Amino acid sequence: MAYIPEHLHEFSAAVFEHYGLSTADAALAADVLVTADCRGIHSHGLARLWAYVRLFEKGTLNPRPQLSIIRQSPSTAAVDGDNGLGLIVGPRANDMAMEKAAETGMAWVTVCNSSHYGIAGYYPLQALERNLIGWSMTNTSPVAAPLWGAVSTLGTNPIAVAFPAGSEPPIVIDMSTAVASGGKVEVAQRKGKSLPTGWIIDSEGHPSIHPEDYFGGGSLLPLGGDYEHGGHKGYCLMSLVDLLAGVLSGANWGPYVPAFVLAQKSTAPVGKGVGHCFAAMRIDAFMDLDEYRQRVDHWIQTIRATKPAPGTNGPLIPGDPERQAEQECRKTGIALTEKVIQQLQKIGRQARIPFPTA
Repeated sequence: MAYIPEHLHEFSAAVFEHYGLSTADAALAADVLVTADCRGIHSHGLARLWAYVRLFEKGTLNPRPQLSIIRQSPSTAAVDGDNGLGLIVGPRANDMAMEKAAETGMAWVTVCNSSHYGIAGYYPLQALERNLIGWSMTNTSPVAAPLWGAVSTLGTNPIAVAFPAGSEPPIVIDMSTAVASGGKVEVAQRKGKSLPTGWIIDSEGHPSIHPEDYFGGGSLLPLGGDYEHGGHKGYCLMSLVDLLAGVLSGANWGPYVPAFVLAQKSTAPVGKGVGHCFAAMRIDAFMDLDEYRQRVDHWIQTIRATKPAPGTNGPLIPGDPERQAEQECRKTGIALTEKVIQQLQKIGRQARIPFPTA
């Protein structure tokens, strides 16, 4: 069933406010979730609301965090998120990076003591609105095995970067450094579908295509899967994100990152909460903005003009699928599975907030 995005935004914002967020923060958190669904990333949209609600019900998240700057320079900052909801801690820290970049040309901001912050791509999308190149990274709870490992010790650790363009749509790179996100495995399980070969291993380290093997103690694999298919490169990217967002920020890292849907607390902490890393680049600090836009447009047009591989329509530009999903969303609404609808209806009953009709 499909729902009007604005109605889902109103519902989720009301739920967040019910659990103690300010009106402004509730609307911001809802925006991150609805943006995910509108861009076709349903694993991180309204389907995640129940998990955030559980954390608030357990009292393991601070609904009104007061972010503090641990240390800073004109172009950097290390931020403590005060155990807040990542959907509001992340945007605030990202704003800080963009504001510093506007002054200095380029800025980096790390965050510790935060939690799951939604889709990584949300944050560089905000940078596009300011004619900035934006970066976003976060570490996540351990659900992926390192190359040649049989136990989950790293997260999916996504990275997103967005580049403004001129007459062409912007380039938006938003990807997990695992073959797929755990959320996509959940989606397959909800739909009763098998997984592509190379996504997961079972609890013994054997390849599997069954979602239940992942949830039964298995692991995701790094991008590429095994060494012969480039898994060492995915493993290195996964490590890069963990080192910047986790180690450098002062957050937990690797196997110590708290499980999102359980308690938000690490059993053997080596830092504080979940970690993020944001960066922003002011284009005119590197070249004239108009020249840059022309060069990006030329790049996009050149790639699109590449001879198509047999059976395809030719290369996509990073961000094309999500942009097309947004266009379709504006026409037909956000499609939710029956299981997610039932979860949201239950949340609505508990909070006495009516769930919208399709």
